[in-house]
Amino acid sequence: MPRLLPFLLLLLLGAPAAAFGAQPGTPRVVQDFDKGWKFYLGDEASAKEAAFNDAAWRTLTLPHDWSIEGRFDEKNPAKPEGGGLPTGIGWYRKRFGLPATAGRSVFIEFDGVYKRSEVWLNGHSLGQRPNGYSSFRYELTRYLQPAGKPNVLAVRVDNSAQPDSRWYTGSGIYRHVRLVTTHQVAVAEWGTFVTTPAMSPQAATVAVQTQLRNATGKPRMVNLRTVVLDKTGREVARQLTAGVKLTGAEATVSQKLTLKNPQLWSVAKPYLYRVKTTVLTGQTPEDAYETPLGVRTVQFAPTGFLLNGQPLRIQGVCQHHDLGALGAAVNTRAIERQLELLKAMGCNAIRTSHNPPAPELLDLCDKMGFLVLDEAFDMWQKKKNSQDYHLDFKQWHQRDLEDQIRRDRNHPSVFLWSIGNEIREQFDSTGVRLTKELTATVKRLDPTRPVTSALTEQEPDKNFIAKPSVLDVLSFNYKHAEYPKLPKRFPNQKFLATEIAAAFETRGHYDLPADSLRIWPKDGKSKLTDGNADFTASSYDHAAPYWGATHEAAWRAVKSSPFISGAFVWSGFDYLGEPLPYPWPARSSYFGVIDLAGFPKDAYYLYQSEWTTKPVLHLLPHWNWRPGQTVDVWAYYSQADEVELFLNGKSLGVKKKGADDLHVQWRVPYAPGTLQAISRKGGKTVLTSTVKTAGPAAKIELVADRRQLQADGKDLSFITVRVLDAAGNLVPDAANLVQFSVSGPGFVAGVDNGYQASMEPFKADYRKAYNGLCLAMVQTRAQGGAITVRAEAEGVAGATITLISK
Repeated sequence: MPRLLPFLLLLLLGAPAAAFGAQPGTPRVVQDFDKGWKFYLGDEASAKEAAFNDAAWRTLTLPHDWSIEGRFDEKNPAKPEGGGLPTGIGWYRKRFGLPATAGRSVFIEFDGVYKRSEVWLNGHSLGQRPNGYSSFRYELTRYLQPAGKPNVLAVRVDNSAQPDSRWYTGSGIYRHVRLVTTHQVAVAEWGTFVTTPAMSPQAATVAVQTQLRNATGKPRMVNLRTVVLDKTGREVARQLTAGVKLTGAEATVSQKLTLKNPQLWSVAKPYLYRVKTTVLTGQTPEDAYETPLGVRTVQFAPTGFLLNGQPLRIQGVCQHHDLGALGAAVNTRAIERQLELLKAMGCNAIRTSHNPPAPELLDLCDKMGFLVLDEAFDMWQKKKNSQDYHLDFKQWHQRDLEDQIRRDRNHPSVFLWSIGNEIREQFDSTGVRLTKELTATVKRLDPTRPVTSALTEQEPDKNFIAKPSVLDVLSFNYKHAEYPKLPKRFPNQKFLATEIAAAFETRGHYDLPADSLRIWPKDGKSKLTDGNADFTASSYDHAAPYWGATHEAAWRAVKSSPFISGAFVWSGFDYLGEPLPYPWPARSSYFGVIDLAGFPKDAYYLYQSEWTTKPVLHLLPHWNWRPGQTVDVWAYYSQADEVELFLNGKSLGVKKKGADDLHVQWRVPYAPGTLQAISRKGGKTVLTSTVKTAGPAAKIELVADRRQLQADGKDLSFITVRVLDAAGNLVPDAANLVQFSVSGPGFVAGVDNGYQASMEPFKADYRKAYNGLCLAMVQTRAQGGAITVRAEAEGVAGATITLISK
């Protein structure tokens, strides 16, 4: 029987104030319910029964994605577009005991189960949820065993009907689970809505709507106290509403507080308040619940986007939900690492493509200063795959959309709702009705934020999602050459580019010449016939599909269109599935600015030079070529007037970007040695970048993103493996097989190298380097101590690194 822990989960879903099972008057308790689950891959009809014997099943801790543990196979029913990994049916079971629950309500909360889940408690079905991205909860109270007797939760997950997605989804209970206990009078699920309808430098009005749940079956009288706390926990505003009469099962209470001299939330300074709501009977707390608050305004205009009244160009990326070698299983540190890399690139916005995200992503975006375009659907009634959400849309879309809005509407990072991506109803009249319905649903639950949909059709008469004129922002994917026509086609509208680029790149691979544009494939009817035999795409930014563009062409079009509020690059990271332009064995995408392992591609520095104010100088490619070969040398730079290139100390000339240029180039006959670039401003050196010819692989270097870790069984250190020559230069074509070993309270949670056609498993203690690099993700255990990681490869000197977990 698991021990119930008295800790606080400060999530949007609320925060407890004391241990479960304490004295009468104790507010809600939220228990982490991730540990101690049994898992079986396969179907077992009797597993829903409490008496079922699951002793032979595997014991694990959630979140869990069983697909990522499998082997790549072209015959897997998800197909390469779904990542080429197994799907199927799986069961989870958990035994737990509770103290006396008289006068209490007990709930189980799931942040996401992919997909078609059904949940039982002690053999009683609690409900089904087909959408794998929706968060949901069930009440357990009526089916709980008396105090001291065991309860059994059983969850069946069915991801067998394939193909159901255009990208990798994962399979299983891949997000967190909580057990929530409240009094019978409490704040309802996602029951607060906090807004700031008026604000000035001197004061902000904080409006709080609180939905109360009364499960007593009797009229009740309560008091509602709402307090605003600043980031230090100091109280800065308070409102008490006394004598709230609860005559039915639910009631909504509206309050207004005045926040003096408010600190604003912005992407540069994401200041967060907390709103603490307490339900009281007299002076006795019945419930305590917390909600994040960021004081900010968002506005789209025909001239662009404004945050807090100040113009801000949206510099965003689209992100699918997988975490590379971890699959879909949510890990907060892995998401944080992705956001750190994107922040350093200058990114200030995330589009959750094309589904509701994990709550942890929104929590982190609140804290780190990212805007979030929160997207609901990739399809409505018209399918994109035979087994996708179109089968459930009619019955479930209203519930799924309502739950998403209510769950996410208090996050200051969320600045725009999207009701769909490239929806096929934009081409027929059914799009008019559905657009009106979905937009009305969003506006009913959140009238404070604009609504959009990612469209492809730019002719007004042909676009039945744009026709009803209910979208606040018109968002378009691709077709950047048509941008200048948008203001005339859609007068007085606000515009956003929800997808740009979709350029193909493989980290560290370069095809010459660099100015030979490769359209792969050339149109929608042709197959790729001129790709590379090793399933690579050049990192020079000169390969893209017929419907996309290179990074430079796409961003240049956005820059020259001031009426477009900004753009979301497709995509921030490579992701599993959708391995265009290649067939099997390609199994992950080529679109990312950062590869699947988290290693930046060269285009990363293009955006960094455009999206940040810090000096940038990035020199490419590597400098290991055939003698006499002509090599195109590029430099991305910023905060400088010019760049001079040297080869073995001899100047090859000074280059300056023209008005529309985003890089400079030299054509250089290769000679081994040292390639050096120097950027200057006003004649003074700004930065120097050097690339040297590497010799044979001689040793391994380990570089950890973090050495100080938390002993919570969840934290991760991302360890980069660099294969170097004797002089310490990265060997650009190194493919050494690296073997990992770990001693101490940690383990290898995943390995990767970023190569899109690798058939090596992610869950292993080995990985080949690809173009000189690979990655080991080391996860802590619940015990603290020193974690020693060793990496070895045949013929080279190994390396050791020590992490501290406490």
